[in-house]
Amino acid sequence: MGEQRKATGPRSLVGTWYPTTESSCVSLSEAIEDIDHSWVVIHDSAGELTACQEGTVELGSAPTIHSSSSGDGLPIACWMPSISTSSLGSSEFLRQHGTRNTYVAGSMANGIASVELVSAMAREGCLSFYGSAGQNPTRVASALQRLKDAVPDLPWGCNLIHSPQEPTFEDEVSRILVREGVRCVEASAYLDVTEPLVRLRLQGLTSGNSGQPVVSIRVMAKASRLEVARRFLSPAPEALVNKLLTSGDISQQQARWAQTIPLCDDLTAEADSGGHTDNRPMATLVPAFQRLRDEIARDLPATRAVKIGAAGGLGTPDAIASAFALGADYVVIGSVHQACVESGSSSQVRQMLSEAGPADVIMAPASDMFELGVHLQVLRRGTLFGPRAKRLLELYRNHRSIEEIPTGERERLENEIFGMSLDQVWQQTRNFFLQREPAQIEKAATDPKHRMALIFRWYLGKSSDWANSGDPDRQLDYQVWCGPAMGAFNEWTRGTWLADPAARRIADVSRALIRGACLSTRRESLRRQGLDLSQVDFDRSPRSIPAPSSPLLGSTP
Repeated sequence: MGEQRKATGPRSLVGTWYPTTESSCVSLSEAIEDIDHSWVVIHDSAGELTACQEGTVELGSAPTIHSSSSGDGLPIACWMPSISTSSLGSSEFLRQHGTRNTYVAGSMANGIASVELVSAMAREGCLSFYGSAGQNPTRVASALQRLKDAVPDLPWGCNLIHSPQEPTFEDEVSRILVREGVRCVEASAYLDVTEPLVRLRLQGLTSGNSGQPVVSIRVMAKASRLEVARRFLSPAPEALVNKLLTSGDISQQQARWAQTIPLCDDLTAEADSGGHTDNRPMATLVPAFQRLRDEIARDLPATRAVKIGAAGGLGTPDAIASAFALGADYVVIGSVHQACVESGSSSQVRQMLSEAGPADVIMAPASDMFELGVHLQVLRRGTLFGPRAKRLLELYRNHRSIEEIPTGERERLENEIFGMSLDQVWQQTRNFFLQREPAQIEKAATDPKHRMALIFRWYLGKSSDWANSGDPDRQLDYQVWCGPAMGAFNEWTRGTWLADPAARRIADVSRALIRGACLSTRRESLRRQGLDLSQVDFDRSPRSIPAPSSPLLGSTP
């Protein structure tokens, strides 16, 4: 019979189980691990808990032992149905995206969510997004072509990031995504709706057989504030629609459809995550987004179909299971994937991430929104990027130009942070923006404070490049986007095969996490049915799971 324990008594009786000659019983912990099968948990004749299969069930019987031709009837403590990885979250999400489960690999900027990472997840049947943020349009186009060649009919997408300091970049990437027919776009870091985003959304609408709009480019938006979420759950602003119509970027029909649908198809509630974040708690954010969607849907019925996902802090099976318990339709994982061998980061960064604890993170100024004072969450352990970046923002706020900064402070900047003279930094910065966004140099010519911002942003931008390339001379300046989920993942995998950074392949990591979430969900189901599991010794460590063999669900526009 394996492991057994005295029953503490169920809160309510389900019924009676009668064994047959085909019946078999195992320990409760063994049955919980077998997620592919359903089990009846019973109180045996000695009053102990065990799990059984086969037999006859009589619902609502009295809590006494009965006799039958095949043996005594035993009281049922609870019912434990099978639970598959595809049963977590929204089944409609699976159909729409053609995925095997609702586990999503979010985009990580500068190609950290690399072609290799996205391809590996696509082959797993998981939706994932290439990290286009921070890369020039030519490189983005090349990456998309590689993905189209490598995984042409599998689920994947690309990131479109809000770039208030580099609007040309956002505009060009938006056009590339439409031109290349990318089927799903993750829109991130948006503070407000922009023309490139609206254009992509509306150009992705075509006419179905019924005359209703068919979405050929799905938009998965990320937000951490209700006011931003409201913009995505609402129709595109009329002024932008009219502007696009006048310019000929959209048709009359697409302009009419614009007022009948929200800007996004899926909306991710981004809680305490790596990178851009407001450090919001998931337990309040996900329900708030759900209520907001339902409120807007009263006037805009199409909004009711928007799926609400969860991101931030999801580094363990228990955390993922808790997101689904909140009603999340899907989950988005980020920080943990940066530590996987397929990521576009360096082996040095992956080693640093593997040593991080849950509290080894810090907020620091964001390069793309430096002047706005926007912060993002980065790794603190092993790098001085966080405090150094904060010092640059402090100097920017307190001075009107580089020349106004005291000589001693400027020398410290050159020696301790930049590693070269500020004049040399400006020359590199100027050459960069002349190629990427010339308007920035034009503005700097007449605005000394803007010139100072561009010089400081050189450090914030290069620090990410140094981390991705693994530059040994600049390790103390590595900018590594990271949330507390990374440390939680390390705690979960400590002493196991996944503790080694070289063993962290994204397919293995994703399988272990999603299967673990199934086990967490199953254990919680037993507790809700009245079982006291405090004395049952569960093995919560990650498992090595074989590759899935089930076919992908076909996506439907």
